[in-house]
Amino acid sequence: MLIDFKQNMGGNILEKLVITGKTPLKGEVVISGAKNAAVAIIPATLLINGICTIDNLPNISDVKLYCDILTELGAKITWNTEHEITVDTRNINSNNIPLETTRKFRASYYLLGALLGRCHSAKVGIPGGCNLGARPIDQHIKTFEALGANVEVSNGNIIAKAKKLKGTSIYMDLVSVGATINAMLAAVLAEGTTIIDNPAKEPHIVDVANFLNTMGADIRGAGTDIIKINGVKELKGNATYSVVPDQIEAGTFMLAAIASKGDITVKNCITKHLESIIAKIVEIGGNVDANGDHLRVWYTKKTHKATIKTLPYPGFPTDLQPQMGVVLSISEGTSIINESIWESRFQYTNELNKMGAKITAQGKTAFFEGVNELTAAPVYATDLRAGAALIIAGIAAKGKTEIYNLNHIDRGYENIEQKFRKLGAKIERVNEE
Repeated sequence: MLIDFKQNMGGNILEKLVITGKTPLKGEVVISGAKNAAVAIIPATLLINGICTIDNLPNISDVKLYCDILTELGAKITWNTEHEITVDTRNINSNNIPLETTRKFRASYYLLGALLGRCHSAKVGIPGGCNLGARPIDQHIKTFEALGANVEVSNGNIIAKAKKLKGTSIYMDLVSVGATINAMLAAVLAEGTTIIDNPAKEPHIVDVANFLNTMGADIRGAGTDIIKINGVKELKGNATYSVVPDQIEAGTFMLAAIASKGDITVKNCITKHLESIIAKIVEIGGNVDANGDHLRVWYTKKTHKATIKTLPYPGFPTDLQPQMGVVLSISEGTSIINESIWESRFQYTNELNKMGAKITAQGKTAFFEGVNELTAAPVYATDLRAGAALIIAGIAAKGKTEIYNLNHIDRGYENIEQKFRKLGAKIERVNEE
């Protein structure tokens, strides 16, 4: 198990969250901008020959890392507030991002589509990110080649080159968020019209398309079965765009309310994006009242078993599967989760079992035999969403839980312990040698 150490003059410092549990969450929480949209919109600014402003950015490590990468490429980034940046990409002078940078997070692959669209060439290290199993990029490569690029993978780098990009018809063999966004990025400035058939439909797909259109692109049909992109000569920018609210953060707090037997109001969310999670919370016996850009979630009785299968949007999101697993681990009966997206998504179940859960994971299926309560234990975040699930478990559990590997959590949640503290959770970030 890798543990997150921070170096200082005194030696190795181990950072952890300490949570004293059995606290029902109560109050209001304001949802930040979507992490998955932000990490695609920031590289999309490379396609603009000008200046733009992005608002409602989540203040998280992945966003800061992307800003550092763009700065290395020659962009000028100004932080206007902790959630707003102005990006000037008129003087990009490099199309090479080394492996030691890209291996830090998965979304680094969007640099391929953006740089290929702008420079007609890109050399980007193979992306890293959470270890959730095989994450092939064959759909990305197929897309770039269909648009006229030559692509090779060599010495840990993906190298794409094209004399020019030409619009074409692209069929996605499987629904892929990353490949859909990369196809849009590469096709925006291509000559002619590109049709993407069987694209992903997630809210952040629509958000990236809306951002590009605001800057001068011509993308139609994002969020539907077919996306049509009419290539334009340039994107001029000179506009401000606000990132969509984070549906996964909203769902995380909704499930925390149920697991902790609480009553919270989730503000600054798009309830349409949360329909699958609302349906499952109601199905197991929780309560949800959706009203415009906010919703109330509350617990009134013991929740009961359910069967869940993760699916591309608008199905139940894989990024909320671990959080839902915590709720099902303390619900009556035996629940089943089928994970259809990532084969290693169930790593968190070993940590929950340390806390008294009774979960049996077999391949892409896990069985959750409900227990009366969880009990505190030292646990390790194996990935971003597993970390969020363990925080929920710690809040619901009896005793004092310690969570390690916080670097995973900080990649995707802004001020997560402060937000939970505002809801009454007893949670602190501490250092120990």
